[in-house]
Amino acid sequence: MIPQSKIDEIIDVARIEEVVGDYVSLKKRGANLLGLCPFHQEKTPSFTISPAKGIYKCFGCGKAGNSVNFIMEYEHLDYIPALKFIAEKYQIEWPELQISDEALAEEKRKQREKESLQIINNFAEQYFANILHADEEGTAIGLSYFEERGFRPEIIQKFKLGFAKDSWDHFTQTAIAAGYSQELLMKAGLIKQSEQGKIYDAYRGRVMFTIHALSGKPIAFAGRFLKPDPKSPKYVNSPETELYHKSNELYGLYFARNAISKSGYVYLVEGYTDVIQMHQAGVENVVASSGTSLTENQIRLIKRFTDNVCVLYDGDAAGIKASMRGIDMLLEAGLNVKVLLFPDGEDPDSFCKKQGPLGFSAYLDENKQDFIRFKTSLLSADAGSDPIKNAELIKDVVQSIAKVPDAFKRSGFIKETSIALKVEEQLLITEINRLLRNKLSQQANTTIPAPDDQPLNYEAEIKQLLDVQVHDHQEKDIVRLLLHFANLPMEGYRNVAHFILSEIAQDEIEIENPVVHEILNEIHKQLEAGEVDMQKLVNHMNPDISRFIAEMLSLHYEISPNWEHKFDILIDKLEDKYLEDIDSAMNRLKLKNTEKLIKLNKEEMLKAEQDGNIELITNCLKVHQHLMEQKSQLSTKPGTVIF
Repeated sequence: MIPQSKIDEIIDVARIEEVVGDYVSLKKRGANLLGLCPFHQEKTPSFTISPAKGIYKCFGCGKAGNSVNFIMEYEHLDYIPALKFIAEKYQIEWPELQISDEALAEEKRKQREKESLQIINNFAEQYFANILHADEEGTAIGLSYFEERGFRPEIIQKFKLGFAKDSWDHFTQTAIAAGYSQELLMKAGLIKQSEQGKIYDAYRGRVMFTIHALSGKPIAFAGRFLKPDPKSPKYVNSPETELYHKSNELYGLYFARNAISKSGYVYLVEGYTDVIQMHQAGVENVVASSGTSLTENQIRLIKRFTDNVCVLYDGDAAGIKASMRGIDMLLEAGLNVKVLLFPDGEDPDSFCKKQGPLGFSAYLDENKQDFIRFKTSLLSADAGSDPIKNAELIKDVVQSIAKVPDAFKRSGFIKETSIALKVEEQLLITEINRLLRNKLSQQANTTIPAPDDQPLNYEAEIKQLLDVQVHDHQEKDIVRLLLHFANLPMEGYRNVAHFILSEIAQDEIEIENPVVHEILNEIHKQLEAGEVDMQKLVNHMNPDISRFIAEMLSLHYEISPNWEHKFDILIDKLEDKYLEDIDSAMNRLKLKNTEKLIKLNKEEMLKAEQDGNIELITNCLKVHQHLMEQKSQLSTKPGTVIF
């Protein structure tokens, strides 16, 4: 664990306006700063910084938090790496973790190897670029190839494209002469050893594509052979290393991350040149799986940035069918999946060159379609009027729908598929229910009995969503009041915080929102130690709490002093009526709790009736009468309305 003192030191130094100011152009607006949100596209600034509170809030997309939350969101880091990122920015010494001597030694060995491999990759990236631009062979073969593909100089530079000389050991000799270890060069996959024991360059006579980590550092390479040679593979790729795990990386993500965050969308293609060509067309929210089947780790990586994916296909039907499993994995992860098919014989690279940037972008916008609809259409064309193939088609489409975790989305897909395939909706529901039961059975390692295959009860799910008990705005309102007034006086209590916590404890109110529950526990601890310090909650090490607090502290509008000083109009301040606000909020919370108890009591009474337990029914009736009286009393108090 990182010592709390070190976390406090980092947060104290990391002023929100300085951290955000490195990424966003900010202008003074009263006590706050205003700028264009870096997390979504907007023309009118709605991204607000409050230096006094140490928080940011976008009133357009809703993102909020402190300086650490901002780095987590923008750089796509977890909490500890974000703290380290800020520590490095302010040159704060980062503490070593306390682990066993053996584990520490192994960790240090791995870290040294990673650092060494990174240095070697940095050297190799620069070497391949230099050969491409400054070597006669590199410019004649490599640079000419990239130019023929239509890559502009700035794009070649941006993606760190390069060339490896068609030489037995030019790179090897250059690297060793520069002091790099032969053993590590081999581990990095940059050199190899023949059966006769001779060392040679791994990427001879190939154009080079650099694979970057999310940080932008080069972690691997792919070399494409330009000559048709049945004895040599078209691509040679870096092996797995301490630095590079192929299943965890997406080509181009480093260059696409900001565009993905702003657009809320990512295009998924297959090859390196597809990514580069789309960047040239101005479409930067694109990544490639680098010719491999999509992995769960890659999907998790996508999900860190967006829930919306569009998979781009060329006209090869066989290739499309082969990749269907990957799309099912995307659906199962809860992503919204669309697909786009290019004309026969075209891929993103070739089509982009033919259409030009404007035509290409227009084609993307106009031709995306939902994956289930696309799959249904594609397989229907194959099945034709063959009843056996049509039965297989239905099963295939249903399997994809069953992967979708959201019940409401499944319902929409079922209706569409029923119409498209002219199949009874109930038949699809029955089959999907069977697949879902099988999945649950496998997870629970038991058998789940089949119901009467009734339609999925979406009405019940909607009712649950609308049920007052699932809403937590009453609990959030309590936190909002505590943030503003916790230490203000309250008659008969130490302060407002003491009153609110006492009322919650006395009425045995169960707080359902886990973040609110943890915040109240933190305030209780602070209250026992002395005064409540809300800044500690703003900078809490749990990012869910710090984001929640920032959300509660953010005000969309501020009262201009001109109302009073210039126009002589008096406006009530929040603190002028905090006692009334607290009274109303507590009444609403108590009413919600009473309604919950009424519901639970009804459920218990229903069970008692089924069991024929007369004594329990009588007790439940008494409890019901008491709770209804309590509800009636609360409904007459300020802040509560009964519909």
